[in-house]
Amino acid sequence: MAQGITRGKALLAGLAIFGVGGLGYVGFQAAGFEGFSAGIATQAVLVAIVLIWTGSYLFRVVTGNMTYMEQRRRFRASYDAATDEELQQRFEALSPDEQEALLRELGQITETEKGTSEG
Repeated sequence: MAQGITRGKALLAGLAIFGVGGLGYVGFQAAGFEGFSAGIATQAVLVAIVLIWTGSYLFRVVTGNMTYMEQRRRFRASYDAATDEELQQRFEALSPDEQEALLRELGQITETEKGTSEG
């Protein structure tokens, strides 16, 4: 299961991009680019990285694959399972007459069904 980006990971990614920018500048200078040209080339690479990163974020937003949404889905599924289990246990703890009265109150059975099931 994919994990989303936390604040700490986002800060580390920002620092990594900053470091990549510095190393890129030095690398472009070593490759023969002069001062401003090395800076412009480094900026172009960093802009491309940020655009790709932003695009991947927007893709996750559109597809609903966000960390919060995933956490919410997992919580809802576990909550529903626990609630269903608790309700089932409570229902089974009732006497048959109480179960029947509850089902009738909820509209799950009618008076005619009671007569057919007993007879």
